Amino acid sequence: TRLTLAKQLIADPTHQVRMLGTFMLGDLAARSAPALKLLRDRVSADEDWRVHEILAKAFDTYCADTGYQQALPTIDAWLAHRHAPVRRAVTEGLRIWTGRPYFRDHPDEAVRRLAALHADSAEVVRRSVGNALRDIARKHGALVREATATWDASDPAVALTLAHVKHR
Repeated sequence: TRLTLAKQLIADPTHQVRMLGTFMLGDLAARSAPALKLLRDRVSADEDWRVHEILAKAFDTYCADTGYQQALPTIDAWLAHRHAPVRRAVTEGLRIWTGRPYFRDHPDEAVRRLAALHADSAEVVRRSVGNALRDIARKHGALVREATATWDASDPAVALTLAHVKHR
C-alpha cells in the first residue's frame, strides 16, 4: 500500500527519499490516522531541515484536505506539542495563515494561535512565529500590533520574535 511505501521511504538514509515519503504521508494524512501520526512522531524527529520543510507542507496538505476549521483540534494539539519541529510544522506550514480558508475570515484566530508561541523555548519556532505574524500584519496590522503590544521586549527570546514581526 501507499502507507507501507511511505514508511519505507521515511526510513531511507537519503534525505531526498525521506522528503518524498513525507510528501506521500501528507497526501494520505486526512484519510489515514497512522499517516498523520507518522508525520508527527517520526518525520518530526528527522535530523534534516529539508525534511522538516516538507513536513510543514505535508501538514498544510492535511489541513487543506480535512478543512482548516475541521483541522483546528489537530492544529492546536500540534502547536502544543513538546517537540519543536511539530510546532514549527504548523507555524510554517500554514503560512500565509490568512490566505487559508477559515483563517481568511478569522484572522484573529490565526494571530491568537501564533502569538501564544511568541516566547517559545525553540528559536526556530519563534522565528517562524515572527515571520508568520509579519505576513499577517500586511493586511491585519492592527490585530498584530494589538497582540504584540504587551510582549516583554526585554526578554531576549521575545525580542527575537518581535524583530521578525517588524522586519521589513
